[in-house]
Amino acid sequence: MPLVDVPEPADPSPDRASVVAVAASREHGFSKQTLPVVRLLEGLGVEGDAHLGATIQHLHPKRLHPAAPNLRQVHLLATELFEDLRRCGHRVLPGQLGENIATTGVDLMALPVDTVLLLGASAEVLVTGLRNPCWQIDDLQPGLLKRVLGRDADGSVVRRAGIMGVVRRGGEVRPGDPVTVVLPEEPHRPLAVV
Repeated sequence: MPLVDVPEPADPSPDRASVVAVAASREHGFSKQTLPVVRLLEGLGVEGDAHLGATIQHLHPKRLHPAAPNLRQVHLLATELFEDLRRCGHRVLPGQLGENIATTGVDLMALPVDTVLLLGASAEVLVTGLRNPCWQIDDLQPGLLKRVLGRDADGSVVRRAGIMGVVRRGGEVRPGDPVTVVLPEEPHRPLAVV
C-alpha cells in the first residue's frame, strides 16, 4: 500500500500532547500504512496488524521463543524524531519506520517502564520498553540506522526508534486524539530493549 502524508492534527498546540498519525499493516514488512483510525484490542495489540497477538509476533524472536508474551503489541514514535532526521537530510513520514502511533508533545524515550499512555477517549497502552532498530531501516533510506542507533559521549548505546507497549484497555485511536501520560509509582525503571 502506498504511504501518504498525514495532515497536522486538528487544533495542534505545542503544549498539548497528541496523536499525529496511526498506522497498521497485515504484512510483516517494515513500513505500515497510515489510516484514519486504528482499534486497539486489549491484551492483543492493533487490530489488523501483523504484530497482533498475546504471544510474540515479531518473526525472529518468535522463532526462538514462540510462547513468549508479546511485549511489542504497539510501537509508538515521537514525530519530533522526524524533524531531527529532516535536519540530517532524511525525509521520513508517519508509518515509514513501522510505528503504529506517531505522537507529538511527549518525550516517549524518557518515559519509565510501566508508564500508561491514555490515547483518545478510552485506549490505554502500558509501556514495556524500547524498540531496537535493525538494519532494515537502511533499506528505507541509506544512513538512517546511524541516525536512530548510536552512542552518547559516555559510549552508552542510544536508541531513538520509539517505544513498545501492550494494550491495557482497548479503544479507537485517531490523529488529533489527546495523549495523557500516567507515570508509575517510584522508583522508576528506565526503558530497555524488549
